Amino acid sequence: MRLKERFLYILLYAFSLLPMQVLYLLSNLFAFVAFSGLGYRKEIVMSNLSIAFPEKSDREKVAIAKEFYLNFCDALVESIKLISADNRLIDKRFVVDPEMIRAFEGTEKNIQIHAMHNFSWEIVNLGVAREMALPFLGVYQPITNSFFNELFKKIRSRNGTVLIPANDFKNNFLPHDGKQYVIALVADQNPGDPAKAWWVNFFGKPAPFVMGPENAARQRNTVVLFANFYKVKRGVYSFSVEKITDHPSDLEPGELTLKYIKYVEDKIRERPANYLWSHRRWKHPYKPAYENLTLGSLGI
Repeated sequence: MRLKERFLYILLYAFSLLPMQVLYLLSNLFAFVAFSGLGYRKEIVMSNLSIAFPEKSDREKVAIAKEFYLNFCDALVESIKLISADNRLIDKRFVVDPEMIRAFEGTEKNIQIHAMHNFSWEIVNLGVAREMALPFLGVYQPITNSFFNELFKKIRSRNGTVLIPANDFKNNFLPHDGKQYVIALVADQNPGDPAKAWWVNFFGKPAPFVMGPENAARQRNTVVLFANFYKVKRGVYSFSVEKITDHPSDLEPGELTLKYIKYVEDKIRERPANYLWSHRRWKHPYKPAYENLTLGSLGI
């Protein structure tokens, strides 16, 4: 670790030692500045909310945006807290029924969990990994900055999660092929190449979705679960799963993706501020060349 990175780590570690009450006061400040001061990705957030909720008034969308920024900043300070905190923090802030996890592990098949960009994935990852009896694999997008990438790899793998970078999935997954596992994928990622993705109406506007999660499930005929997690109250997160199919290979191509997108939309409508609105989910424009990749009617 270079001197500059060592100094940054010391600062973050010292920050993580602050009591949660102080960190949440700072989160309040960060959220206010992000929305009303710096306007961090505010244009993207408000545009996304307008696409997803055209029926809502401007006042309602602003209220969702403000709550989103608070959730975002809470997740940020909680993630930094994990640098020094042990599993006692997870015990206080993660709510799950262990029997639910044990029930879906009671199969000889591999299990694939399709998650989404909800808050807070860092705490949920550590909480779920702690309850798993089977090897728990997590597919993630590496962070461009090498220091933060290594820092979060260390945090995320602390309770046994085996991290598999999405940009080199094949090579990193190879040691686990042929063994029983549970694998979690954030299946609403924006695809790198929209010409190699499913195109679906997402909240009424065409958006591309990666094919990998469905293709892997169909090829390996895994048990497929959809996961939902959300903030119960400040600093406390709930996790649950819903079994979608034991035999995804019996489904038509694209059917599993359509089921997933409906699930995501339903969960977002239940808790609009719980979703990561700061990423550009509709950044790729639809083109007629994508017609063969279209699922359902796009209405365009």
